[in-house]
Amino acid sequence: MLTRATLIVLTGAALAACSPQSLTDGVTERAARSVVVPVLQNYMTAPQAEAAAGCVLANADMAEKRALARDVGVRAGTLTVQNVTNIIRRPATAACLRTRGVSLGGGA
Repeated sequence: MLTRATLIVLTGAALAACSPQSLTDGVTERAARSVVVPVLQNYMTAPQAEAAAGCVLANADMAEKRALARDVGVRAGTLTVQNVTNIIRRPATAACLRTRGVSLGGGA
């Protein structure tokens, strides 16, 4: 059974994990994913695009994620496609794609 002190500490830790910044970052991440997946689906199957999007977002910094998220709800433009391509070309992203078994089929 949890003591009152333990419960207070666990509640404090849970609240700290839900900071406004972490909530904002989570929304940005989801919005960016909703843009990246359709871009990638132009070049690969839907399941591969989902896996590849995880690699792209894992290797994008927050400024890049914000830039990608700006296209939420609209068709991604050439700048967004170029941003995704640039992130895919990074060695760490390529390693992630290989680990997940995603093939680019000679593109990007």
